[in-house]
Amino acid sequence: MSADPATEVFVTHRNLLFTVAYEMLGSAADAEDVLQETWLRWAGIDHDTVQDQRAYLVRITTRQSLDRLRTLGRRKETYIGPWLPEPLLTTPDVADDVELAENVSMAMLLVLETLAPTERAVFVLREVFDLPYDEIAEAVDKTPVAVRQIAHRARAHVAARRPRGVISAAQSRDVLAAFQRAVETGDIQSLFDILAPDVVLLGDGGGIKQALPRPVTGADKVARLLAALSGRITALSLQPAQVNGYPALVIRLDGELDTVMAVRIDDGLITGIYSVRNPEKLSHMQQETALRR
Repeated sequence: MSADPATEVFVTHRNLLFTVAYEMLGSAADAEDVLQETWLRWAGIDHDTVQDQRAYLVRITTRQSLDRLRTLGRRKETYIGPWLPEPLLTTPDVADDVELAENVSMAMLLVLETLAPTERAVFVLREVFDLPYDEIAEAVDKTPVAVRQIAHRARAHVAARRPRGVISAAQSRDVLAAFQRAVETGDIQSLFDILAPDVVLLGDGGGIKQALPRPVTGADKVARLLAALSGRITALSLQPAQVNGYPALVIRLDGELDTVMAVRIDDGLITGIYSVRNPEKLSHMQQETALRR
């Protein structure tokens, strides 16, 4: 039995809508909630009155995401320790799409966090999905002229902060493999060889799991912290993965997902390490990895 037309349209555009919501919110769980709200609104209208179904769905998703983003902003003011985006397990084809991989990377999502909600929506819809200004204007309830101005400001803001460059998938795999070996063996010199002098390590436990209370900067401090992990390596298993389109280590403790450690690589060296331990942010990935194992 085939799905009804309204369901078919929604399913056709679901990946697009999820990515819009995720890039605006940095949370897969919240993006799924937004999609549920979008579906309920979509299911309750007269579809014969909708001229452009994709644009209509994007508009609902954007508005729901903006409402949720403002709520999340208030929550982050009382968040314990550094806040990191919820890690998203991505397939190799996403990693091979350099532009898409950059736009969903931890580093890029943290840059987007520095934008105001409407600026973030405009940037995502224009720069990531190349939607026309009049369509974006409908979604954010602004005039096309205002949207052009917002897009210009957001583009300049992001350009000054976005990751410096990209490297090949093969080079990423090589650096990640070297990183994994160095962490597993606790070899500080090997860590020095792949860490940039100004590398930054961020840890997010959300006040639930033990994590770094503030960023750690510099190859010496970061290397010594990571080397200390090797003492627990008998209880831990490290597996390479693609998270947010970039290389990462999935760390399990006694078989249970404990930490996702995504890395940012510039010019062959690791410049950023994003360690997520907050179990609320790992639940979506726990389900994904369980389905793929």
